Amino acid sequence: MATTVRRTVLTLPAAATGPENPLPALRPLDEMHVVDDRDRAALPRDMARQIGHEPLATVLPVRILDGYGRERTPTDLDAIVIENDRLRATVLPGLGGRIHSLVHKADGRDLVYTNPVLQPADFALNGAWFSGGIEWNIGATGHTTLSCAPVHAARVPAPDGGEMVRLWEWERLRDLPFQVDLWLPEDSDFLHVGVRIRNPHEHPAPVYWWSNIAVPEGEHTRVLAPADEAWHFGYERTLTRVPMPETGGVDRTYPLRGDFPADYFYEVPDGARRWIASLDEHGRGLVQTSTDLLRGRKLFLWGSGPGGRRWQEWLTEPGTTGYAEIQAGLARTQLEHVPLEPGGEFSWLESYGSLAADPAAVHGGDWAAARAEAEQRLAEALPRADVDAAYEAWRGCADTEPGEILATGSGWGALEVRRAGYKLPGTPFAQSTLGEQQEPWLQLLEQGAFPEPRMVAPPGPSLVSPHWRDMLETASAEPLTEYHLGIAQWHADDRAQAVRSWERGLALAPSRWPLLRCLAVAAQESGQRDRAADHYAEAFGGLCAERCDDGEAWTAATAALGREAIEALLAAGRTAGARAVWTGLLPDIRLRGRFRLLEARLLLAEGDRAAARALFDEGFEVADLREGAEILDEVWAELTAPTGEPLPDAYNYRMRPRG
Repeated sequence: MATTVRRTVLTLPAAATGPENPLPALRPLDEMHVVDDRDRAALPRDMARQIGHEPLATVLPVRILDGYGRERTPTDLDAIVIENDRLRATVLPGLGGRIHSLVHKADGRDLVYTNPVLQPADFALNGAWFSGGIEWNIGATGHTTLSCAPVHAARVPAPDGGEMVRLWEWERLRDLPFQVDLWLPEDSDFLHVGVRIRNPHEHPAPVYWWSNIAVPEGEHTRVLAPADEAWHFGYERTLTRVPMPETGGVDRTYPLRGDFPADYFYEVPDGARRWIASLDEHGRGLVQTSTDLLRGRKLFLWGSGPGGRRWQEWLTEPGTTGYAEIQAGLARTQLEHVPLEPGGEFSWLESYGSLAADPAAVHGGDWAAARAEAEQRLAEALPRADVDAAYEAWRGCADTEPGEILATGSGWGALEVRRAGYKLPGTPFAQSTLGEQQEPWLQLLEQGAFPEPRMVAPPGPSLVSPHWRDMLETASAEPLTEYHLGIAQWHADDRAQAVRSWERGLALAPSRWPLLRCLAVAAQESGQRDRAADHYAEAFGGLCAERCDDGEAWTAATAALGREAIEALLAAGRTAGARAVWTGLLPDIRLRGRFRLLEARLLLAEGDRAAARALFDEGFEVADLREGAEILDEVWAELTAPTGEPLPDAYNYRMRPRG
């Protein structure tokens, strides 16, 4: 059959992502992949330089997504299917352009782990993320802020005269446009993926990219890559060079043989073909290869310990197949960012398909023989020269203007194009995509003034890039302008000036709580616990007095500010003040798992150990538990300090050894 592209609807049990958290993300980035500065001295010079190259301090201007729960209902998701007689790929443009499934039609096998549910969890840089399929991670170390966001999609003529699907968006952490072209030639056993990241600015930009492939996990599944060494990163936050496949007496290329979650970044030699494969006991599975620019390859495993298994259940349904991740990136490790020169671009081609190798060679115990067998079978199925030729053919189509629009992303790219007049052939950011969130910024751009709100509501999202900060500085110093200006200054690490802007805005603001909350965070970050507690208490009281209804925006603001206020008041030893905020929360908010845990902490602070224990015994689920978080361990340890009772399995999400 000729390759076809069609729209469809995929129905999955899904928990809604929920509204954006309206509080600007002023706090330091909560990302596990961090190496202490003292440990960099032992790393290769280029790696150490790229690890230290412009790491993010916050996820501004992106907003946090933490309003989801654990209740799943059948949900219709727009999908795009790309299919020939060998493969069928299903793409979710409303969820970051994720490839949900990649079916090898000859035997009906899904080459990737296809999650039977859509359950958000706190793994993305900005919160909500879900497991499964193939995701495109751009921006900074971690899962992209676009994990649960829409991207633009359209039909585009393919190099072979057929059709391909183009996905594109404006990545806001680094202010860079990118595209992902999905090309499945007629009669091909491999899906080609052309990726391009452009820097339209007059300054260098730090770039991060990792293609993340979830693959089925099995007792005899082995991950192969052309390397004898790897960089191991565990949740102890250390990066060390280790031999492969065996480290500490364990063959780490079998994902279930580790005890704790871990990353292994393969040290692929210069000149070697870039590839990684996950093969089962029969020697069958998925292989990914690429042109040489995409140099890094990685295995992430959950391990067989109770914490990793609990996370696996948390991200899907108990009783379903677990998964590991094989990945490919621009650098050797995910801790690095690669500079892209002004006006420059990075582009490469990836290929995904089925691989069948001799199981005796794959699992015979000889690492070199296993790798050689997989590489030979890959060379037979898709020669390296064919990947290079497909890349050159695709490059000739990368600038082709899209045809039929299949999905619409955000309006932020259109705003940037409107501001700077960027020419970006192949990835049009249509002015028709500008929406409510961009409207006040469009007024600032065209009229020189940021509009004051027409009705009482939580403030809209901020922009923090230097050009927007400059415009805010020259605009009339109205309270809302000072609020957004302070956020932009905070992002630029001009914290003293940010505080001055918020204090100026506070003097005349009809709505004081957003500015007070910003000042509370500033006080916390400078170690002023009492001052922070004062600001939080006043901010929460102001929000409750101002709240117009129990609609989505106000409920999100109440939950977010209430949680921060209680935590700040407890940190300052003000138990009565924390209880007053708790009482002011909406009843539905108090029933959420995150707030049940917060209530247990509050009860412990009040000395009511029995009531706190009763909450744990009754059971609760913290829907937005952060990857690597140990708050459940910590509260349980305090609760059971006299007896040292072990943490129940239902609360065990530990991702590293104790001690």
